[in-house]
Amino acid sequence: MRVTSLILLVPLLALVTSGCSTVVEVTPPIDVDPVAAQICADFAGALPDTVAGQEGQKTDPASTLTAAWGDPAIVVRCGVERPAALEPSSQLTSVNRVDWFVEELTGGYLFTTYGRQAYVEVTVPDDWAPEIGAVTELSAAVAESVPKSSDRLSSP
Repeated sequence: MRVTSLILLVPLLALVTSGCSTVVEVTPPIDVDPVAAQICADFAGALPDTVAGQEGQKTDPASTLTAAWGDPAIVVRCGVERPAALEPSSQLTSVNRVDWFVEELTGGYLFTTYGRQAYVEVTVPDDWAPEIGAVTELSAAVAESVPKSSDRLSSP
């Protein structure tokens, strides 16, 4: 009886533990210039293990340009394009020495760095309100590994 129970338990444990790790589908930015790609690789190495109390998740496809935490996922993409909605009159939010352009989405917010040599965007679902909390935690990694640029709020 004991052997039969163990044989049945092993596949069950594999099923339970495989459900603990979530893979988040995140489209990496395309056509990232080599300088920004290296900055993003450095940034990936500086990211925290947890954000908003949530463990990191694997992204699919795997990339040094993307990261995710929690479910629903807080998602980071590094090396993105300058936001189309960013204009000279846009208001920025400064968090721990990092300027962010904030856009409200259906069900959350999109935060994109400004004044850095690579644009980093963070999508935070409403489930993690106040959404700025996740950005506060990620700002340290940006400040540490994404150098400032001389970019000014002017027309693209």
